[in-house]
Amino acid sequence: MRRTGLDRIKRYSCKTLVLVVFAIMGGGLAHPQVASANASVALSQPLTVRWRYDSNLTLNLTPAFDAERIYLPLAGGLLVSLKATDGQLYWRAELGGELSASPVADNHSVYVASVIESAAGVGGGDTGTLRALGREGGVTQWMRTLPAPLRGALTLVGNRLFGGSDDGRFYAINKETGETIWSVATGARFHGQPVVVKDRVYAGSDDGTLFAIDEASGRIVWRYRTRGPVRGPVAIAHGSVYFGSGDGYVYAVNSASGQRLWRNRTGAGVQAVTRVNDSILVASLDNFVYLFSLSGSRVWKRQLPGRISAQPLTAADGALFTPISSPAGVVLGLKDGRPVNSLPTGGEITSSAAPIAVGDAVLVTTGHGLLAFAQPNPAPAK
Repeated sequence: MRRTGLDRIKRYSCKTLVLVVFAIMGGGLAHPQVASANASVALSQPLTVRWRYDSNLTLNLTPAFDAERIYLPLAGGLLVSLKATDGQLYWRAELGGELSASPVADNHSVYVASVIESAAGVGGGDTGTLRALGREGGVTQWMRTLPAPLRGALTLVGNRLFGGSDDGRFYAINKETGETIWSVATGARFHGQPVVVKDRVYAGSDDGTLFAIDEASGRIVWRYRTRGPVRGPVAIAHGSVYFGSGDGYVYAVNSASGQRLWRNRTGAGVQAVTRVNDSILVASLDNFVYLFSLSGSRVWKRQLPGRISAQPLTAADGALFTPISSPAGVVLGLKDGRPVNSLPTGGEITSSAAPIAVGDAVLVTTGHGLLAFAQPNPAPAK
């Protein structure tokens, strides 16, 4: 990506649409920025572009958000804070290096991981940083240096940040001070999204292992090995853990022991697995979306116009997917997988950042910026 040019904001008026985002996994709150959540918005109803933030510096990192603001990661170590209702720019922070993981935010701060390349270049002993930026001005509140950069996505639960690094170490970090609460060496690189449920942290690694880690102590409770990278978040239901692997399978294992309950093959690697009601929604790099029952039976299968690596945004009436190389986001009905809506983006989707719901907008990251979709304005009364 080029690192020149000005970021521009275009605003479009629209009727207010109230969205509520909540975790569907039960127990602890999963990383809220990466669409492992349901939105109380009718995705099957017409949605039009309300505003856009234009930038050619977008990354394959999902924006962070709080109740009113969006924090968009950009190339060159940049982070911008935008107002969710109209895209107004609050501040722009230049952090240096490159952002290395999807950030996360609460009502006080936004937490950002970066990589500082060594003189030898990428892979030659790069170090990482983790910092907290103030919500109001983007000023650094604290910063910690790590032996290797954090990758994938950060997860925030209570006063703890969780993340895995390039050197195979997994961390729990105090969000108030940046001090390490515990860390555990696994011997496997992380590029995934941790999920915390009922005092367990679930994190997948590049060597195909899903780890279940005790949230309080950092002790590895069990591990389950597949034959491909495990990078997407898990889904939890009724004492079972559901997840996908780069080996082309979706797995169900017992949450207490890690013993396999079932596995089903798809046509390619799986990164997006989401629970919807009493089913598991699975997006595969074979361009297909699958719906499985919790017992592993396939309910339906639907092809989309591109690879699907990002988590979908789900609502009561459908799920929004952002296929790579597609000119639009696609909403599938959950009952039968039929397309029920389309969100044109004005160009091919080139980012694997997940769609998110914030305040009164549904946000989609493209190679040309960030688009906010909402219900169109009602016709004026006569």
